Amino acid sequence: MAYFKRDNKFLVCIDSDGCAFDAMEIKHKECFTPNFIATWGLQSISKYARETWEFVNLYSRWRGVNRFPALIKAFDFLSKRKVVKNRGFIVPDLQPVKDWLATESKPGNPALEKAIERNPDEILIRALEWSRAVNEDIKRIVHGVPPFPFVRESITKLSQHADAVVMSATPIEALEREWEEHDLKRYMKFIFGQEHGTKAECIRISVTSGEYENCNVLMIGDAIGDLEAARENNVRFYPIIPGREEQSWEKFYREELDKFINSAYTEEHEKELVDEFFKCLPEVPSWKE
Repeated sequence: MAYFKRDNKFLVCIDSDGCAFDAMEIKHKECFTPNFIATWGLQSISKYARETWEFVNLYSRWRGVNRFPALIKAFDFLSKRKVVKNRGFIVPDLQPVKDWLATESKPGNPALEKAIERNPDEILIRALEWSRAVNEDIKRIVHGVPPFPFVRESITKLSQHADAVVMSATPIEALEREWEEHDLKRYMKFIFGQEHGTKAECIRISVTSGEYENCNVLMIGDAIGDLEAARENNVRFYPIIPGREEQSWEKFYREELDKFINSAYTEEHEKELVDEFFKCLPEVPSWKE
């Protein structure tokens, strides 16, 4: 199935939250974390639950991962924390969610709803309640969050030479609303969200839809998952470094886009940028006990 037709030789895939839009912090700190604590009964360890969720989703190599694997990773970390054990807290067993993810290629609310119809497990139902509550809070709270400086300029510039698509693990409804709100949707050939599958799958669909040569495709992202999706499809990657987003986009606007369009964005040059990117996303948390 072709999702769109090619207009240009080049294709640029752009992640949304934390990459194009400065929305990661507000979404995770004001929407995901409070519902993580409330839905899963983590009030007695709220300090550590908050610290753990933010590490996984904002400050680690798992930054940008789909919310359901992130939920499992956060609980895995919590279950190993001495301060949590000392308080006698029993971390919920998310095995039903793990089992669902093991066979689900499009882990979003619609897929989880179908899974619950087949197996109305209490943990799956709670995971869906949590996810729905997160979406409601995002819809209520997250408005007027602009793109990072030089994002608009970069997209305007690249639209003269390349097709562009949004490539995100965020639900489609939120993506459509946010890109439309800031008048950037019109530059996109398509918006790929959580419901379309993994980013690797969506890159493959994009390359196939437009019949692009892999060397003419660039993924822009702020998470290691974005890099891995690019690697899986043998396309180039440009990192937006967390904490240095504005500088990353300015560099892309002034230097890197021209290199890409002129076939000068080499593997060696990409490696230099990726090495710097990795330094900012640790695997080991600061609270390692």
